[in-house]
Amino acid sequence: MRLLRAASALTQLHLHKPGRVTLKQVLIRSCSNGFTPNERIRNIGISAHIDSGKTTLTERVLYYTGRIAEMHEVRGKDGVGAIMDSMELERQRGITIQSAATYTMWKDYNINIIDTPGHVDFTIEVERSLRVLDGAVLVLCAVGGVQCQTMTVNRQMKRYGVPFLTFINKLDRQGANPSRALQQLRTKLNHNAAFVNIPIGLEGNLRGLVDLIEERSIYFEGPFGQSIRFDEIPAEMRAEAVDRRQELVECVANADETLGEMFLEEKVPTVDDIKAAVRRATIQRVFTPVLVGSALKNKGVQPLLDAVLEFLPNPTEVNNYAILNEEESSDGSKILMDPTRDDTQPFVGLAFKLEAGRFGQLTYMRVYQGCLKKTEYIHNTRTGKRVRVQRLVRLHADQMEDVEVVYAGDICALFGIDCASGDTFTARTNANLSMESIHIPDPVISMAIRPSNKNDTDKFSKGINRFTREDPTFRVHFDTESKETIISGMGELHLEIYSQRMEREYNCPCLMGKPKVAFRETVTSAVP
Repeated sequence: MRLLRAASALTQLHLHKPGRVTLKQVLIRSCSNGFTPNERIRNIGISAHIDSGKTTLTERVLYYTGRIAEMHEVRGKDGVGAIMDSMELERQRGITIQSAATYTMWKDYNINIIDTPGHVDFTIEVERSLRVLDGAVLVLCAVGGVQCQTMTVNRQMKRYGVPFLTFINKLDRQGANPSRALQQLRTKLNHNAAFVNIPIGLEGNLRGLVDLIEERSIYFEGPFGQSIRFDEIPAEMRAEAVDRRQELVECVANADETLGEMFLEEKVPTVDDIKAAVRRATIQRVFTPVLVGSALKNKGVQPLLDAVLEFLPNPTEVNNYAILNEEESSDGSKILMDPTRDDTQPFVGLAFKLEAGRFGQLTYMRVYQGCLKKTEYIHNTRTGKRVRVQRLVRLHADQMEDVEVVYAGDICALFGIDCASGDTFTARTNANLSMESIHIPDPVISMAIRPSNKNDTDKFSKGINRFTREDPTFRVHFDTESKETIISGMGELHLEIYSQRMEREYNCPCLMGKPKVAFRETVTSAVP
């Protein structure tokens, strides 16, 4: 506890200087998650429409929590780029292609984060990330508001019942209008949403925020906004703050019974009453708290982190079910997973993502029950195969940290496990369980592909096999009539990225084009 307090104190001081390793960073590296109680764990994803600022926001979160010593921008001029965009193609194009996992500590809470792509072409990355997460942050652009991919992400969150906060980003941009974005959340997405904080100034005049629940203003000072100063609400904003706070209480009271009764009895709710009601309503997905800020200008990120701890669920507050695949159980009865962080229950985990790493296939896994130790044997319920856990790691983008044991609620990765995306693993041979599956959308576009050099056929087939294993939305078939290899995916960008990866990662340049149409000549007999 003494170490935790010291680390917490260092966080408050924000001793983030390049090259200096803080006690907070030492604590993150040495903290064995087995000792972190469920109440202090949050598994969140950051999802949004293209160019809403997801990766920039994740970079700020990692910096303020002491996970990285310095910040870099997406498409950074210093040639480094954001840490979560570890693929060279991502840094060149300034987009996220693969979801990246990391974990960090904030106020003694362990936060597992998955940064997801925004392009519809990589929608499977968002799909499988939301399948295994307990909560999410939906990022909106203050200028663009609710856009087409925002609606897709919203549908995905609804499909898996993921509670979420909304963060209206880019308030520093010309034409920023957070009120319009909130209105679109209500009209286009039908959410019962209200501001939890509002900006002081907009565009170039963005100075800070007003916390509506605590009724105070927040200013972000220092070269990187790392020092937080609390003050009274500016005189010119008091009337608006009172109105917005009243609106917040009314929206939550409509969704939460306890606060609703207080509202009807005309009792004045305390700060704790409002926070507890917002948490209950958010977890039940009947209310959406809306926070504002500008990740690029380092404003509003720390209050968002606090809101993640206060309003989003821990692993015990989300019910996860496994389906019993017994022959006699024709209805496919469900078994509720026990999220207790010990080994009293047998291990159950879901392999939700595959990636070919430097040391072989890397399998991302979410642990739903029990614990998994290095060198143990686990069973794939789909194939019936028994495999040994040779190496167990926790991920920080493309960096790995070896761990000896992981518990229910953790997100980890394993090496050398032969499986497919969506496979369930258990500790028992006879446990015929499978976790609820991931929705895989059908491909929408097809193109013909072939290696430029005929001698590269082996490299080509190796690359194609790997990509189809990793990405269920990337399909390949050989057309016997036109003698062409046809690849199908979610969009032109999707297929183009795989063609470029083939050249970069397998040294196999490819030619792409429209699939040929096989013409047939039909002979009709003359009618007498």
